[in-house]
Amino acid sequence: MSNPVFYADPAELAGLLPGSSYTLGGDEGRHATTVKRLTLGEPVDLCDGAGLRLSCTVSSAEKGLLTVQILDVARESAQPITFTLIQALAKGDRDELAIEMATELGIDAVAPWQAERSIVRWKMDKALKGPQKWRQVVAAAAKQARRSTIPEVGALLGTTGVCEQIAAADLALILHEDATDSVAAVARQWQEALADHHAGSTVAGGADAAATAPHTVLMIVGPEGGMSAAEVEAFIAAGARTALLGRHVLRSSTAGPAAVVLLSQELGRW
Repeated sequence: MSNPVFYADPAELAGLLPGSSYTLGGDEGRHATTVKRLTLGEPVDLCDGAGLRLSCTVSSAEKGLLTVQILDVARESAQPITFTLIQALAKGDRDELAIEMATELGIDAVAPWQAERSIVRWKMDKALKGPQKWRQVVAAAAKQARRSTIPEVGALLGTTGVCEQIAAADLALILHEDATDSVAAVARQWQEALADHHAGSTVAGGADAAATAPHTVLMIVGPEGGMSAAEVEAFIAAGARTALLGRHVLRSSTAGPAAVVLLSQELGRW
């Protein structure tokens, strides 16, 4: 069974070695001692949210303060293919449900998108508080999933911002009910093209930096009313491809997590 995870200040964890002790306070310390009620000798992991994991045992637990002894320090390697979910704002907290499930399934980054047909609107204070709420959601989900990394939450995007993200990605998928190719088929085609490119570079005798560089896969999910034709056209012009999840139309809250599952299997992350 995996150990419970708590997040601590990266600067404080950075210099710690096996045999060191550390006292966790603040909200995480209170959660560990008053909610989880950890006691002497129990195993626990401390993480910095960016891949550093310290395996520890509890040496003392007081109200709001958890002191641990560090047994092992490990930096978990980054995925060769990273996933980013661009999630349209949706009513009924369905956008938050989407990023929560996607985080549990392994998403690396999420970004809110103010789509034309989004009923929810982030204006003024909400434009500042919305991303903050999303950060809380993904942090809680990462903790539940016992991840050492917390997904990055990007700034609110409009159509132009999404197009910029597409242009910077290696593969961008528009999850759309009118698509003809499945998510798995598009992913396989991309992998085959990538393999052919790498093989060609090897035969030519050149150094292929792309073979070892991480690749970014983007998933774009629209709101309840779907994406407008203009948005889809703009995204395709920027380099994205439409992809079909299945025979049935999924909610805005489930399309992204479903794509994460399919792509994780197809691209070898699982």
